[in-house]
Amino acid sequence: MPEGPTLAQLGEGELIRRLGAFAPPGQFDDDAALLGAALLGGRPAGDPPLVLNTDVLVEDVHFSAATMGAADVGWRAAAANLSDLAAMGCRGAVGLTVALVAPGHTPWAWVEGAYAGMAELLGSHGGVLLGGDCSGGRQRLLAVTALGRLPAGGGPIRRGDGRPGDVLVSTGAHGISRLGLAVLRGEALPDLPAAGRERAIRAHRRPVPRFDAVAALGASRPAALDWRVAGCDSSDGLATAASCLAVASRCTALLSRSDLPLAAELAGQAQAEDWCLWGGEDFELVLALEPAWAEALVEQLEGARWIGRLVEPQPWGPLGWTEGGGPIASPTAAFRHFG
Repeated sequence: MPEGPTLAQLGEGELIRRLGAFAPPGQFDDDAALLGAALLGGRPAGDPPLVLNTDVLVEDVHFSAATMGAADVGWRAAAANLSDLAAMGCRGAVGLTVALVAPGHTPWAWVEGAYAGMAELLGSHGGVLLGGDCSGGRQRLLAVTALGRLPAGGGPIRRGDGRPGDVLVSTGAHGISRLGLAVLRGEALPDLPAAGRERAIRAHRRPVPRFDAVAALGASRPAALDWRVAGCDSSDGLATAASCLAVASRCTALLSRSDLPLAAELAGQAQAEDWCLWGGEDFELVLALEPAWAEALVEQLEGARWIGRLVEPQPWGPLGWTEGGGPIASPTAAFRHFG
């Protein structure tokens, strides 16, 4: 019998912290790996750094045949990786590799559909399929590795670069992907019109990596400010993203309940706040910026809004409300990678 805690007992955050002991210091701290000259054996002067990310979609954990088709699975697998590239400061992808695991009885039509979905997303947002691997297994799985490059004149987005006084900005609304999942599951959703249902389903099945937000971030930077941006994507939920930034930056993140970026489609739904905070899979960016830069970004990027601020670390933890202070508790229904 194995000794010590299980993966479910550790949780994703503690697992990643422990795995980081096998890598250079700080290598596991962000959404993706930033590859500099030391790791690549040298690169031409002025050549922007490369960014590398790997993500896995597992059947019945991250996707189900009951809620999406093969092309949607492929799209989401690629989008999850491209979103992490955007979260590091990339404005597009160089390409990606794909490892496919599937039982032998899997129809070719499913595999063809999944790769077509990936190709469709790449056709819209840059990059090509570079190769990969295939193997048999008990359940279907897509492991995607994406490669990007930081733009010339820009800089990296790092989780740990936030400071007390920074403003937290969300690049878009949250909760609509979780709403789409509820629609697909047939959950009771009073007063949700047909058009809202369609938008929610599309948001869940076909998320869009926010490379446009990274371009707006660079274009809106005040001339007097050096590049310093903390951020990550919100694939695991808005509250989780804000908490990750706070922990990495040794701060506490305070969210404004009155400024939460609730998707309009959530109006009238009892779960609106919980799904906005914890629903996950919205693939927006959550950024910590100096106030002048945050104001300029919100003016330039449609849908972006201030949602709170970073402050000195508080004794009750990394995440709380601006209204009255105090922690934001994680609901028992929040997504966990190991059950």
